[in-house]
Amino acid sequence: MSTALDAERGTDLAAWLSPSRTALCVIDIQHDFAAPDGMMAGYGVDMSAVPAAIEKSRTLIEAARKAGVPVIFIGLGTSPETDSPAWKEWMSRRGQDADGSSAICRIGSPGAAFYGVTPEPGDEIVLKPKYSAFHATGFDELLKRNGIDTLLVCGLTTECCVDCTVRDAFHRDYHVFIAEDACAAYGAEVHESALAALEMNCAILMAAEEATAAWDKVKSERR
Repeated sequence: MSTALDAERGTDLAAWLSPSRTALCVIDIQHDFAAPDGMMAGYGVDMSAVPAAIEKSRTLIEAARKAGVPVIFIGLGTSPETDSPAWKEWMSRRGQDADGSSAICRIGSPGAAFYGVTPEPGDEIVLKPKYSAFHATGFDELLKRNGIDTLLVCGLTTECCVDCTVRDAFHRDYHVFIAEDACAAYGAEVHESALAALEMNCAILMAAEEATAAWDKVKSERR
């Protein structure tokens, strides 16, 4: 999939991703999802794309902080109380989690810790009980309180929590961009198909370096 912005959009990108209106949203880069000894890796899924996505996310985070773009770490935080009846029944019908042993990112567990990228003072943290950052959280209120109407999204996994958050953001009238090389799924085909659907319906794709270049331009114009 080609994701390079055309010349016109490239010219506008610094304004579109202005620090006055934009937040960088780092989704679910947590031990259970991203680490070689995490829960997902233990299931034998294809983790090959995850390290590169984390590295690109780290680059974005560093650039955002330097440009004054708010960084929001979004993580899954589950508990027995957030395991809804529908969730438990769905898992049971799939032949999984009959005893609750496959609960992922339990609050307070090592699996829920951020992995490879770490919040710093000044960064916001949003814990969600399910896929979307908007579900049963104060995420929407946080964005509105800070005058944010634009999200640049990175993280894991493209077809699940990234997808759900992006769609919910668009439904709430946020402008949504995805740093496609700073996202990953457990399989290249899943990643590419998810991006194709999101690009067709509700988001603009870009490479991480395009965002960092836009923020570098903002910094240079301030001097």
